[in-house]
Amino acid sequence: MQAWYLVYTKPQQERLAVENLDRQDYETYLPVLWSRRRRAGKSITRLEPMFPRYLFIHLDDSTDDWGPIRSTVGVANMVRFANRAAKVPDALIAALHDREDGDGVQQVERPTLSAGERVRIEEGPFAGYEAIFEAATSQSRVLILLDIAGKQARMKIDENFIAAV
Repeated sequence: MQAWYLVYTKPQQERLAVENLDRQDYETYLPVLWSRRRRAGKSITRLEPMFPRYLFIHLDDSTDDWGPIRSTVGVANMVRFANRAAKVPDALIAALHDREDGDGVQQVERPTLSAGERVRIEEGPFAGYEAIFEAATSQSRVLILLDIAGKQARMKIDENFIAAV
């Protein structure tokens, strides 16, 4: 009977593991999403695995040869609980597929903020400060009110730099 299982990969080798498992005719699934990171003081957006160091593999426990999986380049091991490979519900895989766009990238909904909600600035020179969300503006920017020296200063920043408190 076929089921989805969980594979634990070596650090930052999820794509390499998928490529090598696919080459061996295993059916794999690696959900990815756009992620914003800071590198060398610059904010970059790149495609990253949704679950770092994990990927899904579709196997039949009676007919598929599981032996080569562990020795595949990029794979660290199969995830196991009490010496049994960890099964993943088909409904979870279906739900992940349903959230993908046409390019196979997960569409993660950002929570909508309302005027007056408290937010925390997570990136930039004001990282760590709390502010009040005022409004969303064009081109993925938001307007916030930041309390500086007892006065509220209105600022526009990238919407990805804030999170709801």
